[in-house]
Amino acid sequence: MALVHMADMLNHAYRHGYAVGAFNVANFDFLEGVLTAAEACRAPVVLNLPESHLEHYNFEMLIAAAVVGAQRAAVPVAINLDHGTSMKSAVHGIKSGCNAVMIDASALPLDENLRCTREVTDMAHACGVAVEGELGYVPWAENGDNKHTGDIAYTLPAEAKAFVERTGVDCLAVSIGTVHGLAHGTPKLDITRLSKISEAVGIPLVIHGGTGLTDDQFRKLIAHGVAKINYYTGLADVAGACIRAQLKEHPKGSYPQLTAGVRDAIGTEIERMIRLWGSGGRAAEVLKQCRPWREVEQIAFYNAPEKMAESETTATMLRGQETLSAVPGIRTVRTGKSLQPDGSLRYCWLIRFASQAVADHYRTNPAHLRFMDKALRAVTPDLLTIDYVEAE
Repeated sequence: MALVHMADMLNHAYRHGYAVGAFNVANFDFLEGVLTAAEACRAPVVLNLPESHLEHYNFEMLIAAAVVGAQRAAVPVAINLDHGTSMKSAVHGIKSGCNAVMIDASALPLDENLRCTREVTDMAHACGVAVEGELGYVPWAENGDNKHTGDIAYTLPAEAKAFVERTGVDCLAVSIGTVHGLAHGTPKLDITRLSKISEAVGIPLVIHGGTGLTDDQFRKLIAHGVAKINYYTGLADVAGACIRAQLKEHPKGSYPQLTAGVRDAIGTEIERMIRLWGSGGRAAEVLKQCRPWREVEQIAFYNAPEKMAESETTATMLRGQETLSAVPGIRTVRTGKSLQPDGSLRYCWLIRFASQAVADHYRTNPAHLRFMDKALRAVTPDLLTIDYVEAE
């Protein structure tokens, strides 16, 4: 299993002067392209699932594939909810399979950004999940006419220092001149500002809007504290070019014909960026430095009193399932009934926690304790629980 904590991965990059690529996963071609390229280069990688792209795919289905791909990968992988806009979306991302979240409250006034980011960080850290915050505003390039949505708001070093201290984020996305999407011309980067921010905060920095930068600009970013670079438009462009080329050759081509080569085109572009950013060949040393990300499952066995009606037992189980499923970091809650009616323990709960940290906090979670005291312990004095992880 190569799913690892993103904070460990980025801290290694930060200490050793290279950057990890965070590549958006728009569909299975992108997912396979990223993982194949990372393995070919022996590089750590972040799979980005942006909240802004949710209209284009089913989040639960795609992230399930991302988790399987990450677990099977031979290189370190983290799965990040990109540009989450609220506590609700962060909780949903963690529940679905992300082991890192970005909370983007950069469009809000500074005090609201601080409050929102701090709340998400507290919740996520209780789940063992790394958090990326953003300070300053990186505008979005519109498709077609290259106009930008909103004006750039540069990150101030003094504000960045206070922001990191007050929120506890693990890495910080900054605004120094890049734009999301494809800008008109080469962006002018404020490297002096970046250097001051890096000196002030002392944690890995993140650049959004990597497409369109020159090789020299990327090198300067990394030399001044950038340890994670988000990259998507360049991948979408090569994928689109591949489809257009196939359409020209096969005007009446089927879907497999038109999309043939897309994964390889994406992978080639990713390999180019990995080598440029210095993360190639780092997989083995990163794996040694990173904590593996491991889910924990709990099975709880119990009996209901003989005088308790079956319908009442079922209602209690369903009520508990709804209550406990809402606890941050709990991925699934299932209930079961023994097929052997004369068994010593007839009912069970199966709870999957995102991490050991979630399992630890679950024992003192108020919602869990209320349900146990008011509904479960009163009727199940012989409750037996076992926590376990999959054998490696």
